[in-house]
Amino acid sequence: MSSPASPAETRAYIVERLIGDTGEPDAILSTGRAIAERALPVFVKGLAAHLPAAVPIELETVEMTRFSAAKAECDGNCVMTTVSSPNSPDALLLVADATAVNYLVSVLFGGDPDEPPPPVDRPLSPTEVEVAAIAFEEAAKAANGSGARAFAFSLPLPRPITGQTLVKHVVRDGPAVRIVFAIGGGPTRGRLFLMMPQRVLLRQRGESASGPQQSSPADEKWTEQFGEEVMRSAVTVEATMPLARMTLADIACLHAGQLIEFDEKSRSSAKLSARHKTLFVCEFGKLGQNYTVRVIEPFDERQDLIDGLMPG
Repeated sequence: MSSPASPAETRAYIVERLIGDTGEPDAILSTGRAIAERALPVFVKGLAAHLPAAVPIELETVEMTRFSAAKAECDGNCVMTTVSSPNSPDALLLVADATAVNYLVSVLFGGDPDEPPPPVDRPLSPTEVEVAAIAFEEAAKAANGSGARAFAFSLPLPRPITGQTLVKHVVRDGPAVRIVFAIGGGPTRGRLFLMMPQRVLLRQRGESASGPQQSSPADEKWTEQFGEEVMRSAVTVEATMPLARMTLADIACLHAGQLIEFDEKSRSSAKLSARHKTLFVCEFGKLGQNYTVRVIEPFDERQDLIDGLMPG
């Protein structure tokens, strides 16, 4: 095999050999497209659960690229998060431009899904970053898959970065595949990018990858025993019930013996928590002489934030 002609080509050759470039572009693109087509309807359905109206999302492209190119088309107004897995600390990179985030925020607060909002040329607000985090979470779940061939992405995702933090963020280089989803209606659409290293893509899904690694009986036994010990750990469980909203002036006037009325929905809005982590939404009740809480549903932290932002 002939040597690369320039220092840049030499560097690219060495980096790809160290990181694990497969040299099989057809297998990479076909595997990436299969993942994108499978993930698209799941992503649309998952995102629709958080929005008052369905939003148009299309698969735009699946292409080979380098991981460091994630920031080439991204400025401080974009938003990004890196997802880890047992096979890689950067198994998935998610990037959304300001247009996509602005569109989702507009729809969330009652905007017309068929009309693109005005362009945004400013740093994203905390609310916009939270909405982007919801979209990233659903996109990662959709791409993750299920069963033995799932990528096992670490969920929930870390908080996305934007602004100067994103500008200063360094992305590790290496061969990758990029999946681009177009979000929104009209001529101006936002874009959400999913980038995955080729080594991660083909290790789990590619036809050229070796079969799934088999755990030894000793490892499986140790894992099972360790899991049993963890499940026996005792933790303190606390149930709290919210009161009505009060002003600081009202709180300053509280005195011993004063009665405070509960809100009508307080009984069905109790939170069950352990180790300062809210686990379930519950309902207070009474069984005989004992007070009880009945579990209604798992607590959704991001949905709770969105409900707090909505009026009324």
